[in-house]
Amino acid sequence: MKQRSFVPEKLDIQAFIEEGATLSGELPVAALTRVAAGLMPGLDLGGLPAVRWSAQGRVVPQRVGGPQLWLDLQADAELEWECQRCLHGVREPLTIDLQIRFARDEAEAARLDAESDEDVLPLARHIHLLELLEDELIMAQPLVPRHDVCPTDVEALMHDERETPVPGAPALSPAQPEVADAPELAGQKPHPFAALAALKKPPKS
Repeated sequence: MKQRSFVPEKLDIQAFIEEGATLSGELPVAALTRVAAGLMPGLDLGGLPAVRWSAQGRVVPQRVGGPQLWLDLQADAELEWECQRCLHGVREPLTIDLQIRFARDEAEAARLDAESDEDVLPLARHIHLLELLEDELIMAQPLVPRHDVCPTDVEALMHDERETPVPGAPALSPAQPEVADAPELAGQKPHPFAALAALKKPPKS
């Protein structure tokens, strides 16, 4: 018997699982528009490796009741986001290794979801496998992307900016006293009342 041909954009999921069929491929990141929208602004998407993915249907017989229908979905990607500390690009690998159980209907899916930690979806006539893959990549993204060690020392950079003198403004060294504390610095005239105070002092004997 000739095996059926399946397409990921309109996948007959029940037939795919019952036949134990497999699909695999590669996708440019630019084709995953929702994923691309959350990446580093201005990023050249063509410079990122393609997303490699694979899917396999799996039937698990049960002693009681009908068999369980499972979809195994794997993917590997390398994406780049904006670091929330230094605002430079931070590139990280993402790996999807997911086992999804398909329930017979919405009610069974809700019951199974409440009773276990399994990923459960209701069985549909067709699913868009690549949209499901994109959903999983979005959920696997880091909540706050950042480098372990930023290529730019942000704190040191901010300190340098605070220490940088304003053009045209005189720079005071830490040891230099303020003008108010040293009225007779070289090049400065004494306060006129200082001479009057000197006249009031009693003459030395």
